[in-house]
Amino acid sequence: MLIWSLVGLAAIGTLALFLIPREQSAAPSQQAGPVKASFGGPFTLTGGDGKPFSSQALAGKPYAIYFGFTRCGDVCPTTLSRLVKLRREAANEQAMHIVFVTIDPNNDGPKEVGQYAGLFNAPIIGLTGSEAQIDQVKRQFGIFAEPVPHAAMGKEMEHTATVLLFNRAGQFAGTISPDEPEGDALTKLKKLVA
Repeated sequence: MLIWSLVGLAAIGTLALFLIPREQSAAPSQQAGPVKASFGGPFTLTGGDGKPFSSQALAGKPYAIYFGFTRCGDVCPTTLSRLVKLRREAANEQAMHIVFVTIDPNNDGPKEVGQYAGLFNAPIIGLTGSEAQIDQVKRQFGIFAEPVPHAAMGKEMEHTATVLLFNRAGQFAGTISPDEPEGDALTKLKKLVA
C-alpha cells in the first residue's frame, strides 16, 4: 500500500513538473499582446524658430523621434550624429524626418533647440515647449526623464536613450537602441523609408 502511495505521489509530481512550466511560459505571451496603436499620437510644441510646430507637419514621411537635452555631454549628440549618418546611408536627407524633443524645457528654449539641431549639418527638427507640454509628450511616447545630481553641472537629466521610429502614417514602427549593431539599425531605416 505504501509503495502504491509513493508511486501515485511520484506520478502527480511528474505531471505537475510538465504542466507548471507550460502554464508559466504561455502567460507572458498572452499578457504582452500587440503594441497599442495609440502609442505616440498628435502633439503641438514649439520649433527652433519660436513658432508652434504640429506633428501634422510630419505626415506623409517616416520619422525618428529622440528625446534628450542640449547640455547632454555624450549620449544625445552621439545618438543624433548616428541618426544623421544612418539616414544618409539608408536613402538621403529628405527620406525621413529626424525630430529632437528636449526633456529639459527650463533650460532649452526655442533658440537653444534650434541651435543644437543645427550643429549636425543635416536637417533635424528641434522642439521644445512648456513643462506641461513636454510632460504630456513624454507620457504619450513612454519616455522616462528625471534630473539627477551632477558634480560639474549641478544636475543633469537621466533619460530614455532609445530612438522611436514611425512610418508615413504616423504609426509606431520600432526602435533603435544605443547598443544596437549598426547593420541592424540601418536595415530598420531602409525598411522604414522604402
